[in-house]
Amino acid sequence: MIAAANERRTFPPLRRERLETLQVNLGYRCNQACLHCHVAAGPNRTEEMPPEVVDDVLRFLEAHAVPVLDVTGGAPELHPAFRSLVTRARALGVEVIDRCNLTVLEEPGQEDLATFLASQQVRVVASMPCYLEANVDRQRGLGTYAKSIRALRTLNGAGYGRGTGLVLDLVYNPGGPSLPPAQSALEQDYKRELLARHGITFDRLLTLANMPIARFRRALESAGQLESYLELLRSAHRDENLDQVMCRSLLSVDWRGYAYDCDFNQMLDLPFAAGGRPRSRLRELLATPLDGSPIQVGEHCFGCTAGQGSSCSGALTAAPRDADRPAPVRAAAAGSGR
Repeated sequence: MIAAANERRTFPPLRRERLETLQVNLGYRCNQACLHCHVAAGPNRTEEMPPEVVDDVLRFLEAHAVPVLDVTGGAPELHPAFRSLVTRARALGVEVIDRCNLTVLEEPGQEDLATFLASQQVRVVASMPCYLEANVDRQRGLGTYAKSIRALRTLNGAGYGRGTGLVLDLVYNPGGPSLPPAQSALEQDYKRELLARHGITFDRLLTLANMPIARFRRALESAGQLESYLELLRSAHRDENLDQVMCRSLLSVDWRGYAYDCDFNQMLDLPFAAGGRPRSRLRELLATPLDGSPIQVGEHCFGCTAGQGSSCSGALTAAPRDADRPAPVRAAAAGSGR
């Protein structure tokens, strides 16, 4: 009877509050092609934001006095305008977040990336799906762990994660169709193990749930686990997470300049609509008030409200008690953490 009730459950309606973060996807080119990646990025993708849309991003930041620019991809650092965008945004007084896969620091032409990020006081949010080599390489490819460790050491050497004000956060996603463990306890494990094994320090660990879209959804479908994972997310929904979901204070922009309520809606082509338009470009929203506008929701949104909740800033609330936590679905062959 519980399962039947959950199948009928629809995600509650949401409306926007004050815009705090503009999340910009510079394109889908990446030096990795992780199975879990909800944007299906990879080395062969050619989509990238044109210069005029980069200019629109900066105009929007200024027009709406947005305090935070969250830059993602793909590997956003591979975009030819990445450094210019960062520098110009910082000149506006905007905090910049770089969603980094770590291994990009070893790509040709990126040898001074850590130094550049530090010079602009960019907050680095870096993928690190586990502190154990076998788990990382199994999820993201042979040799990924060693490259990631070297990149973290480089970032530490530039002052990141050392209490200098240069913030280095790591990101964890489950290795398959299960909810993340308690963020605070896992962070303690990461800090202890990375320090003991490699002398690496960082600021915070952010735990994110795998969203049932794109490559991860296809992996679940192939393994016959999609419905059970969706059921897991629905049954673990907590109303208290609704007040803090990222879409209420974030606007997502794709490489073409179209706006969305979040990065996941972007990948599902569920556009942000305003002024009677079925979809809106960022340049069309320069003078448009966004507060109070409705947010497009769907079954994937339960991925943000299940258990302790999930957002680009990690867990939303404390993890539920073990007795309240649903059992995980048997793991599929999938990776984690972009």
